[in-house]
Amino acid sequence: MATFEFMLPYYGDVALMQAAVRSILAQTDRDFRLTVIDDGKEPDVPGWFASLGDDRVSYLRNEQNLGITRNFQKCVELSTADHVVIMGCDDLLHPHYLETVREIVRVNPDLGMVQPGVEVIDGAGEVSRSGLADNVKEKIYAPTVKGRRLMGGEELAASVLRGNWLYFPSICWRGEALRAVSFRDEYSVIQDLALVVDLLERGEQMMVDNTTVVFQYRRHAVSESSVQAFSGTRFTEAERYFNAVAERMDARGWPKAARAARFRSASRLHALTMLPGALKRGQRGGAKVLVRHALTGGQRHEG
Repeated sequence: MATFEFMLPYYGDVALMQAAVRSILAQTDRDFRLTVIDDGKEPDVPGWFASLGDDRVSYLRNEQNLGITRNFQKCVELSTADHVVIMGCDDLLHPHYLETVREIVRVNPDLGMVQPGVEVIDGAGEVSRSGLADNVKEKIYAPTVKGRRLMGGEELAASVLRGNWLYFPSICWRGEALRAVSFRDEYSVIQDLALVVDLLERGEQMMVDNTTVVFQYRRHAVSESSVQAFSGTRFTEAERYFNAVAERMDARGWPKAARAARFRSASRLHALTMLPGALKRGQRGGAKVLVRHALTGGQRHEG
């Protein structure tokens, strides 16, 4: 039985999904399984998977649309391998992704998470170096890592709560830890951050590897998360999460992480950058939410 498993929750563009699958099948390390969970209805997709003729690939189609969070949860529930990647259905792997990650976990078998080297591509697949969100991640919030760095506990919790610089679809998770926690039901946009912090509270650690780029994260001009950002939905959810997790960090005795959650600097900056777009689209209610989120932070919420 393969010790590595790629779980691919799929909904959306067929061609991009097929490119993602091909990048998985092109791995130099061929000892893996791929399970695709299709949350859509495109008629030709089941036949395309059947035509692959690869016994490492399993394809499942949901009887009814589950939505993002529930489909992610189903990926976790169906995973069985020692190490699991929940890959974006429009992202791409470099051929040596698995070879690189396997070597890291071979040397560090108890790692809960591996964040490998990532480059950002645009909708057309071209490497992008000018996106505001990714430049802010790299220049302001991501820690300085030359080579590899082991992180965990309050240090990593405070870092990602200040500004989530991780690329969730690229992360390799220790399967046992992932299945013990999974994704929280109450979040649909910020569920990746919540998962990482939950794992840190369990004592899991992450290896951040910048030795080589092995993953391409696709940044679209308009994504599900940006649509929710214009309407303000994303930030209503974020505020609810940060307030709740700040109380947990206080109770755990992680004051730096609690302060980072209350101040939520990256989330407030993001709200400000989305404000012109919300106004341009006539999202007056969303604009009000964005302004409130951007101008509040740092307060302790009682009750």
